[in-house]
Amino acid sequence: MARRVYHVWKGRNVLVLLFLTSARDPGIVPRNSHPPEEEICYDPSTSVDVGGRHTPTPRLPRTKEVTVNGFSVKVKYCDTCMIYRPPRCSHCSVCDNCVERFDHHCPWVGQCIGLRNYRYFFLFVSSSALLCIFIFSMSALNVKFLMDDYGSPWKAMKESPASVILIVYSFIFLWFVGGLTCFHLYLIGRNQTTYENFRYGAANRHNVYDQGCFRNFLEVFCTKTNPSRNNFQAYVQEEMPMRINREVKIDDSEGDSRTKVQDNLEIDNDLLKISQRRDAVEAVNS
Repeated sequence: MARRVYHVWKGRNVLVLLFLTSARDPGIVPRNSHPPEEEICYDPSTSVDVGGRHTPTPRLPRTKEVTVNGFSVKVKYCDTCMIYRPPRCSHCSVCDNCVERFDHHCPWVGQCIGLRNYRYFFLFVSSSALLCIFIFSMSALNVKFLMDDYGSPWKAMKESPASVILIVYSFIFLWFVGGLTCFHLYLIGRNQTTYENFRYGAANRHNVYDQGCFRNFLEVFCTKTNPSRNNFQAYVQEEMPMRINREVKIDDSEGDSRTKVQDNLEIDNDLLKISQRRDAVEAVNS
């Protein structure tokens, strides 16, 4: 009776951890409606001919450097989310979102594994491994008791075929969840994500996030989970086109420099889309 109660409790524990892993925000970074205006620069080498004059093309640097634990780390600009990704953040091609401390996208739970649900994912996998060990042991013990009663393993398996099925089932799945548990224990000890391990593992790069094995485990299991950056119950706001006023130097056809004052650049989800309103104005004036 006690074994059965423990079995039910252990199974419910695994289901609760599965729900927390799949239903929790993994750390999605809110995307911008427009590119960050303060990061826009103008490249005179790539200009667009507007009304007979060359207008420098606005562009965003593809990377910029931030400091992490005293080391300089490059972060990339995400064209889809129109943000500079925080360190260890990556864009998931399945969820189409940038996720903080992106580990991987798990098809078995239907969710990205990131900063806010990695702890529950590891507990889910390790609990599943312990559950497989428990089912295997109890089923094998049950067959052993039946063998003592009937004196033959074939009669014991015939008497309880469910125990035999559970032994085979738990033995097979123990290799998967047990191996996954050991692999993530290794990653936690090095403060590394699955994505970083597969991408940079062979490069022998210095891990700027490694604080030592003990502190790495404390960071995963004993730190407070940050609140979600997203309000999933909020209403969707209508996006407005961004207008950027810039005063830049342009050259006319005779080579004289002049100042273009308050040249409005219409940018609507495409940084390289420049308004051609001057053509119409000059055509009317001519």
